[in-house]
Amino acid sequence: MKTTSKIIVITGAESTGKSMLTEWLANNFQVPYIPEFAREYVEKLNRDYNYSDVEFIAKKQISQLHEFQKAGLPYIFADTWLIITKIWFEVVFKQVPSWIDETMKETAISLFLVCDTNLPWIPDSVRENGGEQRELLQKKYINTIEEYGFNYKIVRGKNDERFKNALDAVKQLEKNEEKQL
Repeated sequence: MKTTSKIIVITGAESTGKSMLTEWLANNFQVPYIPEFAREYVEKLNRDYNYSDVEFIAKKQISQLHEFQKAGLPYIFADTWLIITKIWFEVVFKQVPSWIDETMKETAISLFLVCDTNLPWIPDSVRENGGEQRELLQKKYINTIEEYGFNYKIVRGKNDERFKNALDAVKQLEKNEEKQL
């Protein structure tokens, strides 16, 4: 019998420890994870990214998730997902492909872990949104998650404390699902 995976998306503003937290959680549950694709893709471009690039990134995020779902893993941990990509379209291009909304509604995300912005923003070659813009985007991500009615927890703390808080949120998800059975 194939397992229905619990899909847990780690999201939040830039430089909030999403990648590290995703890896920690996947290692804890001994499953592979979906790394952030956008960073890898944009870093390899020898030009500024455009609308088509972001649409390609969104489609890749969807195909990666589908591939992991086929594996029947108990958990799928994804470093970012369409929430950030949708907001990226809105902020940068002032338009969003029509298919993204429907895809988001159709995807059964079990839990969003939103990494709090209590970690310092560290600039790098692909980060664009520090300071006030980082906080505005964080609010947009949370508002969008709420608009879609997704379950989420904000993960605060640093290092081990942040990991423990995220782990507790995943364990609470399990307890809540057991109560529903």
